[in-house]
Amino acid sequence: MLSFPVLFGMIEIDTLRGCDILIQSMTGYGKGECTLYNRKFTVEIKSVNHRYNDVNIKLPRVMNAYEDKMRAILSQNVSRGKTDVYVNYETFSQSDVKVALNESLASAYFDKLNELGKLYGLCETPSLTLLARFPDVLSVERNAESDEAAAEMWEALESALHIAVANFSAMRSREGEALKADILKKCEGIQALVAGISERAPLVAAEYRDKLIARVSEALGETNIDEARLILEVTIFTDRACIDEELTRLASHLSQMTVILNESNPIGRKLDFLVQEMNREINTIGSKSNDITITRLVVDAKSEIEKIREQVQNIE
Repeated sequence: MLSFPVLFGMIEIDTLRGCDILIQSMTGYGKGECTLYNRKFTVEIKSVNHRYNDVNIKLPRVMNAYEDKMRAILSQNVSRGKTDVYVNYETFSQSDVKVALNESLASAYFDKLNELGKLYGLCETPSLTLLARFPDVLSVERNAESDEAAAEMWEALESALHIAVANFSAMRSREGEALKADILKKCEGIQALVAGISERAPLVAAEYRDKLIARVSEALGETNIDEARLILEVTIFTDRACIDEELTRLASHLSQMTVILNESNPIGRKLDFLVQEMNREINTIGSKSNDITITRLVVDAKSEIEKIREQVQNIE
């Protein structure tokens, strides 16, 4: 548990380290606020899926010095995805800011307004309110930051960032668990389809033999067929249509996917590669089988694998 001081007591955030949740989605949102030393920081983090780790931090210009520290914290929690971080800052301390008056600009405006009044015969004196509305007459500037003030600001910003990261990670983990459950369910469906293909495959050669005999008999009107020639044709067909290796590899890929889904490291790229291999094996089975029943099962399996591929694209 990590604790961060705020204006009214303490906030405890479970950062999910060491929990049973292992898989994370690349889509998430988290928000954190911290009010400390008369300053309020609000940090929002949102992310979507992306091939690489792309972190974009939008800070007030005066806080650019803290960007590297923020990236270091984010790098410990985000390894892949397009992540946008927004920081909003409010201060309730008068020592942080000052209002500057541009006297030369105000005088120039005043003189020109009087000149304009004389030109049109107007006796009205420019008001203070009118002068203050002109651009750059009054401007808000930030006082030079002391080492103590810089340390206070970072402490408040860091606390808000940690809270946002914890909430962000929690949401990504919840979505990751939902993705994991869905992928495992689809893997079970594919396993059932593969079992159907395995059961059907040995029957294909026998059916081909019977069909071959029927076609030859019908075409030539012969009842005595050269058995050796028939065996040769059936053997060639069986060898060409054999899908035992593909079925074995596909079963191995399905088993490996279950193992990978329980790893603690980012697994998105591994799963993406594994899905490509599964798709390659099922395509080969479809092209070699030469059987309508197996083809239907292959089409169903390809559909499930494609659904898994879409889900994997969102896993970190």
